[in-house]
Amino acid sequence: MALEQTWRWFGPQDPILLAEIKQAGATGIVTALHHIPIGETWPVDEILKRKKIIAAEDLAWSVAESVPVHEDIKKRKGHYRRYIENYKESIRNLAQCGIDIICYNFMPVLDWARTDLNVEFKDGSITTKFEAKAFAAFDIFILKRQNAEKDYRQEQINDAGQYFASLNESQKEKLKQAALLGLPGSLEAYTLEEFQSALNEYNEIGDTELHENLCDFIKEIIPVAEESGVLMAIHPDDPPWPLLGLPRVVCNQPDIQRILSVSDSPSNGITFCTGSLGAGFENDLVAMAENFAPRINFIHLRNVTRNQDGDFIEDNHLDGDVDMYGVMKALLLEQKRRIDEGRSDTRMPMRPDHGHLMLPDQHRQGIYPGYSLFGRMRGLAELRGLELGIMRSLGI
Repeated sequence: MALEQTWRWFGPQDPILLAEIKQAGATGIVTALHHIPIGETWPVDEILKRKKIIAAEDLAWSVAESVPVHEDIKKRKGHYRRYIENYKESIRNLAQCGIDIICYNFMPVLDWARTDLNVEFKDGSITTKFEAKAFAAFDIFILKRQNAEKDYRQEQINDAGQYFASLNESQKEKLKQAALLGLPGSLEAYTLEEFQSALNEYNEIGDTELHENLCDFIKEIIPVAEESGVLMAIHPDDPPWPLLGLPRVVCNQPDIQRILSVSDSPSNGITFCTGSLGAGFENDLVAMAENFAPRINFIHLRNVTRNQDGDFIEDNHLDGDVDMYGVMKALLLEQKRRIDEGRSDTRMPMRPDHGHLMLPDQHRQGIYPGYSLFGRMRGLAELRGLELGIMRSLGI
């Protein structure tokens, strides 16, 4: 048995067709109902409608990614009680429709952060990167966040100032748009005013408060997930360190251990994202995969090349600084253990996370950064080959 090979699809508006995904070799689809407002319940009829579209191509809806957590829940303010009850009902409705894995995150305001979404890689393909001085330049000189300088060393402020001074107006706008890009699945970005307003909501919320709010949320939803036969999978922060004065609570091994200890249940698990965690210079991805293996409910496989300054670029899946061989080996050994123990959660869905924009895709309109066809197809093929080689060498 191999890991279930899945593919993220943004629904009927996605320029990548289900038929193309099927030919790429994936059998499971990872998708979400992006048209449902965040915080509202996913209705059974809408879930079944999406499931029917997927099934028409002989594919299965494998994972719901993501059922977004409303900002009021993260802040524990406003209508958070109603939004938690709605979230519970979405879990029940997905389970009723046969969707038993839900990916979610608890990142305030933004789901990810990059400073350039259109980087020409050494082979001519297009990838994304995060550059610390560029993000600091956005924070201090474009967003002009109050007291932003307090979050940086003087050397970082100087580097950001020199970098900002080197940009023309077009380059400044490009940096702004990259930094303000909104939720995955949408090409819409915040305005500076909307963004600053969202940040201000977290002025009194630090890491401790956000972690407590996450613990309260987990305590609320995990019993519902258990009763429904659903495995929850929290996604790490991307990148895994503080930005813009916002709290971060899913960055490293201690963070994840604290989250898993809130509820000792298979339903309280993680999305093991090698790209998000791999950007953290101190994170040992193989050790983390081995330590958290029993609670890995979903897998994102991608690679990054990083440095100690906080810069990283999204690399090819088998290149970069993440030991993909070691990670894959740990995951396959965990799958074998689950099979030997007779567990029900043996399919362990993984998807090739992100991929470079290669020549055959560069004519397509509306491709979200990282979610091309050919780049992910290459990644899936490489990961499938790596997986087969490890399985044969281990005799499994």
